Amino acid sequence: MAPVSNTDTLDDLDEFRRRAKGFLRAEVGPARASLTAGLRKLGTDEDDLREVAHDRALQRTFFDAGFAGITVPVEFGGQGLTRAHQLVLNEELEGYDYPVRLQVPTMTPCMAVLLEFGTEQQKLTHIPAILRGEELWMQFLSEPSGGSDVAGALMSAVRDGDEWVLNGSKVWTTGAWWSDWGLCLARTNWDVPKHRGLSVFIFPIDAAGIEIQRIEMLNGNMDFCQEYLDDVRVPDSDRVGGVDDGWTVGTRWMFHERMSSNSPFVTRPQELERSSLDGAALRRIARDGGISGTDAAQELVGEGEMLTLVGSALGRRVGQGMRTGTLSDQSAAIARLYGGLSLVRRNTIALELAGSAGAAWSDDDGELALRGEDFLMRQASCIGGGTTEMASNVIAERVLGMPRERALDRDVAFRDVPRGPASEEN
Repeated sequence: MAPVSNTDTLDDLDEFRRRAKGFLRAEVGPARASLTAGLRKLGTDEDDLREVAHDRALQRTFFDAGFAGITVPVEFGGQGLTRAHQLVLNEELEGYDYPVRLQVPTMTPCMAVLLEFGTEQQKLTHIPAILRGEELWMQFLSEPSGGSDVAGALMSAVRDGDEWVLNGSKVWTTGAWWSDWGLCLARTNWDVPKHRGLSVFIFPIDAAGIEIQRIEMLNGNMDFCQEYLDDVRVPDSDRVGGVDDGWTVGTRWMFHERMSSNSPFVTRPQELERSSLDGAALRRIARDGGISGTDAAQELVGEGEMLTLVGSALGRRVGQGMRTGTLSDQSAAIARLYGGLSLVRRNTIALELAGSAGAAWSDDDGELALRGEDFLMRQASCIGGGTTEMASNVIAERVLGMPRERALDRDVAFRDVPRGPASEEN
């Protein structure tokens, strides 16, 4: 993570802010409503592809103006500035459009992992292309048999000369059907405990042997995908980190994933999270439901605003603590846990305020519409990006130093770990 340099004088940041304001006014349009749609299905596949193309072009606009990769080293196409500069840009982005699909997981965790563990050639090849909007990346991490136990990966990678042959399946990859490259965790050694037999690879998602199937969710959204890899050949030059040392990469990968939009590599409006079911949004729901003046509604709105305020303050506190070293990197799990649980509660509050219109709405129901869908999908905030249960474990064991959970597969060769018939090795 880029520290705040002593050269970050107020004059320097003020000048950067002035340039950012001028750029946004002159070359970037207003924020698109679709950016805050969450998991809702708002259009057709053609609409989605147009949005992706728009984000690519907008990312190139940011790049050409010198506002892409603020904290990325200059030698890889970035600006070589500090997190303080990134925060200034994020503050000025309020109300403006931005390349949303290029942020998570492309900038983090994927680009962040490449910056930390990639070879010089990998960085020179991919990071400038990412910053120009030419490459959209996805993380091939979760598997049908593993859930949040990513170290239990069954996707196999077998060496064949200067190449690796990958077989297996990954799942819950949001947007894989319109993306370019994948960062993939695979098993290269079955004869050691599970954490010691993993390696990380990168490959184009349209490579021979990769089949993508889209998953239809409860609300009709089909962005989640499952990928099937059948004898996919990857050159050893596209391995990230050491052979069988993928968990070293994976630990930092998980850190960058938990950082998510708080990462110094991510460009997004500073207060975007507040616009997602904060007090103002909940007040509009109560207003459209005709109950804004009731004591019960005011109490629920107040609770929602309190949750967003605490979330913003917590994110800043955890980020500052990790930057200064007063908190370990694993403390990112604190913000992850709070964010997931908070959004579940705020979606529940929204449905309570919407009442019956949240379950059966019409096109003219305004803020009340689709609240039932959001309520049914609310638990997704506790699953995507690593489950809140896993975040709780990280907090307990790695932040608070509590005893680790008992694990029957610890210090056992992964080949000998009991698995059901659906989880046999490749």
